Amino acid sequence: MNRFDAWSRWGGAVFSPRLSRPDPWLLMAVAGLAGIGLIIVFNASYFYAQSRFDDPYFLFRKQLFSLAIGAMLFVAVLRVRIRWLEKNANFLLLAVIALLVLVLAGGLVRNNARRWISLGFFSFQPSELAKTAIVLFLAKSMVEHRALMRTFRVGIARHLVVVGSVAALIFVQPDFSTALVLCSVMGMMLYGGGARLSHLALLGMAALPVIAIAIWTAPYRLNRVLALLDPLAYRDTIAFQLVQSMIAFATGGLTGVGLGQGDQKMGFLPEVHTDFIFSSVGEDFGIVGAIVVIGLFVLIGVRGFLIAARHPDPFASMLAFGLTSMLLVQAGVNIGVAIGLFPTTGMALPFVSYGGSALISGMLQVGILAALSRMSG
Repeated sequence: MNRFDAWSRWGGAVFSPRLSRPDPWLLMAVAGLAGIGLIIVFNASYFYAQSRFDDPYFLFRKQLFSLAIGAMLFVAVLRVRIRWLEKNANFLLLAVIALLVLVLAGGLVRNNARRWISLGFFSFQPSELAKTAIVLFLAKSMVEHRALMRTFRVGIARHLVVVGSVAALIFVQPDFSTALVLCSVMGMMLYGGGARLSHLALLGMAALPVIAIAIWTAPYRLNRVLALLDPLAYRDTIAFQLVQSMIAFATGGLTGVGLGQGDQKMGFLPEVHTDFIFSSVGEDFGIVGAIVVIGLFVLIGVRGFLIAARHPDPFASMLAFGLTSMLLVQAGVNIGVAIGLFPTTGMALPFVSYGGSALISGMLQVGILAALSRMSG
């Protein structure tokens, strides 16, 4: 066997030769969100980048670069074989755990959080990769142990130990919101995988005091909860971002003030190009623009859950369900924060918010979902 034959055999084991058409509605929704994201990131980061980096296009170029990387990853993942993903799910999770440990040992520190690994020209957050790795592990494990999913030892305890360990590594970075999202998606997948409702209810009740302690022992988390409960009382301090976000939506009204005409990007709303990107959508494009963005996420949800329901392969079906849930939970948290339903947190809006790791992670997740759609019938 020559070297070319060896590489061809390896490629055939990883990539599918079939090029059937992925779900066009899913592709349209993702393209729409990514396009809106580029426009809003450019608009929301222009003055911030000018004052911080002396280059108004600095963050926009980085976002464009991340989108290009994500698009290439999307195209590559479209041909990955389901069996290869299933076979290597545990290995991929172990690799992510190693990266999370590496972050804690010597990762980059930004805003008092140690979450990034630097590659020189690019830095990334392993916690973003953990979102996909956890879904892969859960899908594989629940299919392998489907006959025992209604037992507490396998249905709950086995998966809680693994996901809880990964969530703990992320929590101490600290990144409470991502850890909570991982656990929430685990609960959704366990429900979809056949775990008993009584066991899930017990798990939820056990989680409540853990969440309460995590909030109570960290003053900044407690302040965010207090700001949510009475934002006007803290409008000049801990609730400043939330109040400014509300002002953005009130100013935008039904149809918005027009692209580039909003004031929040002038420094009134911190992190408007990242955590509060949805507020910028509401200010510039109004309720109509906000509904369009929400509608595109709803479309992703509908198509994703249809892929899960129609796919003949149990692992692929559970994987599609988990990936769709992960994308929707992240979007729901970000939008909920912007409109005052949840405490302020650092969760990105998939495909829209500025942030290379989150954008590439989202493209990876939807790339796998699109690959599964080619075989869902």
